[in-house]
Amino acid sequence: MQSLLFTLLDTWRAPAPNPERISWLSKWDYAHRGLHGDGAPENSPSAFAEAIGRGLGIECDVQRTRDGQAVVFHDWELDRLTDETGPVDRRNAADIEKILLSGSNDAIPQLSRLLDQIGGEVPVLIELKSAFDRRITPLCLAVKRALEGYRGHYAVMSYDPRVSSWFHKNTPKAVCGLVVKEAGRQSLKAKWERRAALWHAKPDFLAYDVRDLPSTFAESQRKRGIPVLTWTVNSEERRATALLHADALIAELESTA
Repeated sequence: MQSLLFTLLDTWRAPAPNPERISWLSKWDYAHRGLHGDGAPENSPSAFAEAIGRGLGIECDVQRTRDGQAVVFHDWELDRLTDETGPVDRRNAADIEKILLSGSNDAIPQLSRLLDQIGGEVPVLIELKSAFDRRITPLCLAVKRALEGYRGHYAVMSYDPRVSSWFHKNTPKAVCGLVVKEAGRQSLKAKWERRAALWHAKPDFLAYDVRDLPSTFAESQRKRGIPVLTWTVNSEERRATALLHADALIAELESTA
């Protein structure tokens, strides 16, 4: 009875998307931060070129610069991946684009340049790096501007349900996802928070931590018609799990660089 009640509530508060609109999502495997390795750092033009060359979709991370541009970079700080230090959002885009990624000749790209590089050849999943104590509108606007006129398949996603909600309201054609990580949290409070995030985000798909699969919550959404993509698939064991319990893989694959 409780399961049926939640299914009815989910259907009301977070309806499943039109299957035709999102059918492309499950037809691809996605290279997590591009096909990176020696000489091709994560989220670099070289890593993305490798993925395109192998016929893989691309997953990338995006942040906003001080002057309101969307740049492709995972960490809040520059320290781990470059020889520079400090927060990404304290730099202007023109400065960011001059910073080389460690171990390569690749600089940090703007999202618009990545989209030009892809040119619609493969789909791209864009994870917006949002902090729950910050406003999301400036970051969402930066991504929206970069996507204007882009004709390839793309989806935006975030742990922050406000991101999916914002794009549904302001860019209705965008395919939107909610990133989910259970991390062993199975208390009543944690389960309620996941469901509240779902209802707020009203996502077209879920991007689930493969370590949390199989998941009763994820499976209940799949049954309703919400696809589950899963990350980060980086072993044969995790690949086997993903193939059983998800609709598409976001995987770490070896670069040939």
